[in-house]
Amino acid sequence: MFDLDGTLVDTMGGFADLAAEVMVAHHGAELVAARRRYLETSGIPFCQQLEVIHPGHTSNRDASDEFERRKLAVAESTAMDADTLRGLHGLRELGLGLVVSSNTGQTVVDEFVTREGFAFDLALGFDPATDLAKGEPHVVRVCARLGVAREHILFVGDSLKDGDLAAASGVAFVGRLGTFVAEDFRRLDPALRTIANVVELPALLATIRAA
Repeated sequence: MFDLDGTLVDTMGGFADLAAEVMVAHHGAELVAARRRYLETSGIPFCQQLEVIHPGHTSNRDASDEFERRKLAVAESTAMDADTLRGLHGLRELGLGLVVSSNTGQTVVDEFVTREGFAFDLALGFDPATDLAKGEPHVVRVCARLGVAREHILFVGDSLKDGDLAAASGVAFVGRLGTFVAEDFRRLDPALRTIANVVELPALLATIRAA
């Protein structure tokens, strides 16, 4: 299972810039601090991030709506790089099922999969109407749809929250470096494995299987 933004595609820098701009406009935030707080709280929907950063603020709904509307331009202009695609094909060669698990809206996730043309086995996004979200709801859906046990699931994500969600759902986790560095992930778990790009995963998993 792969997180999308910051893991499969390098969108986090653009999202952080946009989120900071939105918080400056709606909350009177300082630009650099707002950008830092967006990254620190990444891994959950922006509407929930705002409740962490600016609890109960009356502008949170409007700020979230603006961010979600404008982030589409960032998402649509960013594609998976060649190394990521090589990594995904390498995982296919190992016989593994591949799932997108994102807290970006379901329609945006669907558009990403269609645009990229890669045959993921399942693509899951955020849909509050059906209580679908990254973490336990996605894990339950994957187990039901693909017929796998959660102990056979590996979640790959770029945020510390991704690591927390994986642990809470009882699935293994590998941290994708970029948004956070290895030392940040190892504060969650000193034995946690990290990768710089998805292209490193096939060799890592082959090593784990052989151990």
